[in-house]
Amino acid sequence: MNIAFSPCPNDTFVFHAWVHGLVPGAPKLDVMYADIDITNNLAANGTGPEVLKISYAALPWVLNDYALLPCGGALGRGCGPLVLTRGGLTAAQDPGVLSGRRVAVPSERSTAYLLFRLWAAEQVPGGVGEIVVMPFHEIMPAVRDGKIDAGLVIHEARFTYPSYGLSLLTDLGSWWESSTGLPIPLGAIIARRSLDLSAIAAWTKASVDYAWAHPEASRDYVMSHAQEMDPTVAKAHIDLYVNEFTGNLGESGYGAVTALLSRAAQEGLTPEFDLSLLK
Repeated sequence: MNIAFSPCPNDTFVFHAWVHGLVPGAPKLDVMYADIDITNNLAANGTGPEVLKISYAALPWVLNDYALLPCGGALGRGCGPLVLTRGGLTAAQDPGVLSGRRVAVPSERSTAYLLFRLWAAEQVPGGVGEIVVMPFHEIMPAVRDGKIDAGLVIHEARFTYPSYGLSLLTDLGSWWESSTGLPIPLGAIIARRSLDLSAIAAWTKASVDYAWAHPEASRDYVMSHAQEMDPTVAKAHIDLYVNEFTGNLGESGYGAVTALLSRAAQEGLTPEFDLSLLK
């Protein structure tokens, strides 16, 4: 079976057992490691593999062909995307600091970008200027070097941005949680509707359960794909993004996804779709 997910520690931690043949009855996986912008586009243009990780924000474009699995993804609290700048200002001090500025984002169909657009519509008078899409690992150096005025970052950047001399303008996750009371939907695991979805969900859940039961077993695999990340940062990344919602979205998780995509559709940021397709 073909699968695509990122080389980030949370994804490799979650899928380690399945990739290494440790999930009984599960088919062998042929893995494509790819940035979220690539997997979002693969799913949307119909050329994606049977199973893949995408942004929750990309779901409205793919739900006719792919189903959302109830496990394996990234959704939680205190784990949202950040907007970073070189200065020491915060959005609370100067809400218009991004007006007309160039902002780098990891994908135009990422949850991070969707949250940013919802936030900017409320907080940035006149709107931001140019949006530049970059692989997420290039964003902080670009802000540091003055190529970009601000950067929208995800994943381990939460822990490493001070080392680039950058400042936190705003935490979009905190903004979302304070305005909705809901967790933050980040990355979804989807599978083609033509497949046995219950079996794929069961294999994914078994891989998650193995990861939790044997947290050290995946260490070498995780670090081999972690782009020279410090092991302590990789562990912090896993601890933050692999949580109760990874095992089962539950009503709270589905509620968060529904709230995000409903609000985005109302603002005209994503297509409207049949909400029943989420389950």
